Amino acid sequence: MTEDTTVRLRAATAGDAEGITRVFLASRAAALPGLLRVHSDEDTLAWITQVLLPGTRTWVAEGEPGEVLGFASLDGDVLDQLYLRPDSLRRGIGTLLLERVKEASRGKLSLYTFQRNSAARAFYERHGFVAVAYDDGSRNEEKEPDVLYRWAAAG
Repeated sequence: MTEDTTVRLRAATAGDAEGITRVFLASRAAALPGLLRVHSDEDTLAWITQVLLPGTRTWVAEGEPGEVLGFASLDGDVLDQLYLRPDSLRRGIGTLLLERVKEASRGKLSLYTFQRNSAARAFYERHGFVAVAYDDGSRNEEKEPDVLYRWAAAG
C-alpha cells in the first residue's frame, strides 16, 4: 500500500470480523510485546463476531476495499477499542477514527489503555484526553497496569 492510498471510514459489518481480528492481534503484538495472551485467536474472533460488533458502534478504516487498516468501537461513552495495523501507524488513520468516535459521542468519552503503551498514551493526550486514574492491573484480564483517560468536548 502506498502513502497516497485513500483511506475511507465506514460502519463495520459482520463481514469485517476477520479483518478486525487480524488488526487487533497484530496491533497488540507489535505495541505490547510480552503482553499476556489470555485468549486464542479463535476466541478473539468469536468475541469480535458475537460481542464487539453487535454490541458497539464500530467503524473501520479501509484502504483498498475490504482491506481493514484499523478500527474503533464506541460503547456508550466509552471508546472501547481503537487499533491500527502496525504498518498503518503515523498516517493520520488513528486520528480519523478518533474524530469519528468523538463526533458520534455525546461530547464525552473515557477509555483505558495499558500504562506501558506510551505511544497510545501520547496519542490520546495529543487529542485532549486526560489521565484520571491508574490501576494495578487487577481490573483487566491481562493483569497489566492500566490508566483511565477522559475527554470532554469544549464548550
